[in-house]
Amino acid sequence: MGIFERYLSIWVAVSIATGVGLGLVYPTVFESIAALTFAKVNLVVAVLIWVMIYPMMVQIDFSTIKEVGKNPKGLVLTVVINWLIKPFTMAALGWLFFEGIFASYVSPQTAQEYIAGMILLGVAPCTAMVFVWSQLTKGDANYTLVQVSVNDVIMIFAFAPIAGLLLGVSNIHVPWDTLLISVLLYVLLPLVAGIVTRKKLNGSNKNEAAIDSFLARLKPYSVIGLLATVVLLFGFQANTIISQPMNIVLIAIPLILQTYGIFFIAYFAALKLKLRHNIAAPACLIGTSNFFELAVAVAISLFGLHSGAALATVVGVLVEVPVMLSLVAIVNKTKHWFNP
Repeated sequence: MGIFERYLSIWVAVSIATGVGLGLVYPTVFESIAALTFAKVNLVVAVLIWVMIYPMMVQIDFSTIKEVGKNPKGLVLTVVINWLIKPFTMAALGWLFFEGIFASYVSPQTAQEYIAGMILLGVAPCTAMVFVWSQLTKGDANYTLVQVSVNDVIMIFAFAPIAGLLLGVSNIHVPWDTLLISVLLYVLLPLVAGIVTRKKLNGSNKNEAAIDSFLARLKPYSVIGLLATVVLLFGFQANTIISQPMNIVLIAIPLILQTYGIFFIAYFAALKLKLRHNIAAPACLIGTSNFFELAVAVAISLFGLHSGAALATVVGVLVEVPVMLSLVAIVNKTKHWFNP
């Protein structure tokens, strides 16, 4: 395990602090970066997210999908949690907290934007960081690839309709053109680029060594992309974070409850399905964590860099790493509950 994965929470924490600090000291710089948009997509954020996502897409081997027939239960669990449970529980928690419990603390407009950000997180199952979580729990790497591959295929077709449905139910106007452009830009195109790259590297000889060497060269850029994105996002939101710290807490509470709740639903189901630990672990963690890169990008495209929706997805970044590391610890400590 590299120094990045081992000290992930520290790097992210440093990036968050750096982003907030720079955002307060150099607000005009971040305002200038925020103005660099095309078709409601911030170009700098788009480039950084591409740098971060592309290596993850190269890792995906769609030929492994045929192996799922040998043990389909783990994949079924992941798909059910990701697409039939998680988006709707996230939306329900958003409505419960921001239209009910926390309604007196935020304005109706702000509440709707926070709910929108939560929904976008809920409809974006993890693609990139899941490889880290799988490694930390000694998950089956090939099966994890299968799960990620299938989820990405589903995401191409399901993200926009489910997000649009839930945002519509929340009485939020859905600019479908922007939503579809975001899915095209942040899911489909990187996925196609990854497939083409993998095919060229692999050739007809199944040269996995060439792919591994290529990914090793790309890894530093992917890490830089992740940390730079975190710095940029928290820089954009610096004044809001400092001036409204209570709102950060309000957003974090339902997000944390959702993360632990979904995990325990998936973990209980994995036990009942009698999955092996190295399949159950990544299956549960994929459904629990979020593809926050996509959620942040879509929130910015739909509602703007300084919107409540963008802030909610950024808070998702804030809480995800420490919460996911705690779940990794739970998974590792309860390994004996599962079949070897």
